[in-house]
Amino acid sequence: MITKIRSAAQIAFLVAVAFSATPAFAGHTVGHLEPGGLGCDAIPHTVSLHADLSAALSSVAPDSNGGLNHDMWGTVVDRDGIVCAVAFTGATRSDQWPGSRVISAQKANTANAFSLPPGSAGVFSGLALSTANLYSAVHPGGSLFGLQESNPVNTAVAYAGSPSAYGTSADPMVGLKIGGVNVFGGGLALYKNSVTPALVGGLGVSGDTSCTDHIVAWKVRDALGLDVVPTGVASGTDNIIHDITGSHNNFKSKSNFGHPTCDNTATGVAKDLPACFPIGATTGPVSGAAASCP
Repeated sequence: MITKIRSAAQIAFLVAVAFSATPAFAGHTVGHLEPGGLGCDAIPHTVSLHADLSAALSSVAPDSNGGLNHDMWGTVVDRDGIVCAVAFTGATRSDQWPGSRVISAQKANTANAFSLPPGSAGVFSGLALSTANLYSAVHPGGSLFGLQESNPVNTAVAYAGSPSAYGTSADPMVGLKIGGVNVFGGGLALYKNSVTPALVGGLGVSGDTSCTDHIVAWKVRDALGLDVVPTGVASGTDNIIHDITGSHNNFKSKSNFGHPTCDNTATGVAKDLPACFPIGATTGPVSGAAASCP
């Protein structure tokens, strides 16, 4: 059952005091289930997680997602922040922004690192935070100011190996801990539906506007069936919230978890995501929503 958040502002302070830096380490073996049910094998997949991620990205990217209609990078990490798979949608690795490969991994790490499993202690058990939900809180005066500096990217992992392997099943990041904190749209926690629902990692998407990155990530997570989100700050979900007024360094988010708009199409699509691609075990648009779904 999905528990709805009644007041996003109510949890802003609680989230702020609960966050702490995550120690950096590397060394899980991909394909090995770690103690406690962690590891890349805890993430449901068919033949391979890389194949599933690549197929989901490619099926979603051509949709009406707003933004610039760019090709995209996608990364999945496990619950310990170990990279499990990296993929892209273009014909070659150069068809996407090269810098978005690492950003997608950073987003996956962030969403995983700052989301909680079902049954966790606290006022809001199982709280999922998307990277889009962090935007307002990390700006000067926000309750999480400085969070983006807390867990730096491991550059030795990010830029290791031959670029010819980037985005393949042998991507040099796979099996290592990337780290990094990203605070704009495109990162979502991954929750599997099982006898005991569990938080198994994070997904990051990058290559377009941050709003479109979020939309594509939401649709990819839905396609992977890893969206059994217990609760979140956006009416019980981890959807992007467009409630910012003002601009530049003089803005306010009503919920404290707001994100800037990018374009009218993306704003409309994002608003309809929970109805068109509902979280949880539900498949297909909710009743009455299909006509507006892209």
